[in-house]
Amino acid sequence: MGNLGFSELLVILAVALLVVGPKRLPQLAQALGEAVRAFRDALKGDESSDPGQHHDDQPGG
Repeated sequence: MGNLGFSELLVILAVALLVVGPKRLPQLAQALGEAVRAFRDALKGDESSDPGQHHDDQPGG
C-alpha cells in the first residue's frame, strides 16, 4: 500500500481537475508542493533554514 501507479495518478488528476477547475489547478499544485516541503523540513529538524546553528562543527585551527 502506498505505491500509486500511473493509472491511479491519472484518475486523481482528473478528479482534481473536475473539482478545482483548470484555472486553479496550478495554484493548488504549488500550495501542495510547498506544504510537502514544509512537512519534510519539519521532520528533519529544518537544518537548512539556519546554517549558523551547526553545533557539531569542529572549531578551525
